[in-house]
Amino acid sequence: MDQSGAEVAHPHGVSDLCDQGRQAYIRALQSGRIARAEVTSIPCLMDLALLQPDPDDADFLRPVPPAAVLAKRLHPIEHQIQEHRRLAVELVDSFDQFMAISAQDPPITHAITVLESKPRINAAIGAAIADCRSEVLTIQPGGGRSEDTLHLAVQRGQLMTGRGVRMRTLYQHTARHSHGTLAYAEIMAEGRVEIRTLEELIERLMIFDRKVAFLPASDDREVALEIRHPGLVEYLANVFEQFWHRAVPLVEPVTYEPTPTGISGVQRSIAKLLIDGYVDEAIARRLGMNVRTCRAHIAKLAASLGSGSRAQLGYLIARSNILDS
Repeated sequence: MDQSGAEVAHPHGVSDLCDQGRQAYIRALQSGRIARAEVTSIPCLMDLALLQPDPDDADFLRPVPPAAVLAKRLHPIEHQIQEHRRLAVELVDSFDQFMAISAQDPPITHAITVLESKPRINAAIGAAIADCRSEVLTIQPGGGRSEDTLHLAVQRGQLMTGRGVRMRTLYQHTARHSHGTLAYAEIMAEGRVEIRTLEELIERLMIFDRKVAFLPASDDREVALEIRHPGLVEYLANVFEQFWHRAVPLVEPVTYEPTPTGISGVQRSIAKLLIDGYVDEAIARRLGMNVRTCRAHIAKLAASLGSGSRAQLGYLIARSNILDS
């Protein structure tokens, strides 16, 4: 207490009593009382009602029994618990009528769900694979896949084809040069799997039974969208079908339109994108190759046209008949 008689605040309560206070309270309990002089520097013992004046001797203080202190501290807590329980019962009672109505409705299906992190994306795709019964459509842009990715693809594919699911997959032409992709195609050829390739594709896409689709929502593929809106899923399936009809079966060779001597079909495709203003990285991404390979093709194209600079290359492409069909 201060001189005005007001309670002095302490930086701790009974549950985290200071060491000095703890030792003094123990001594008081052991002897039955303690001199006031011993606890002058420990006011928390009086303020927390652990000590009280000795009615027989004003120079001493008596300890309040621990059971009494505990009961006094627990009482308001128990009261709060009882009050919270009462409120919980009231809430349940008041919502019973609404829960009964909600239980009669079909479960809510979100049209678009944002999936953050690869574990959550893979879990959602795994659930779609488990539910799939008839058809899977996938677009896999880029070149060859890693060994781990292809191993997982084989496991997933065999799981679905084993129960009669038909699979159609679109790769880019550059995947034809990947031994891993060709090995995957050979393994899956025994099932109901068709693979075609195209020079350019849109971003990755997976459609299961034309009921749910997945597509990336970030460049690092750490975020994806799970789409269940029937109209959107059907639209994406139609996009897939358009690419599919233009694509070349993996078992057939790719044929390019005639090009001038010394210029390949891939280089002609690169020339188209160069004229459209695409930089090397964007061209490589669109054609499913790495940047180094793309630049090697650009160098060969420049040599074939006799170009000495990037600016001149664009001029020579425009003047040549490379892009004429």
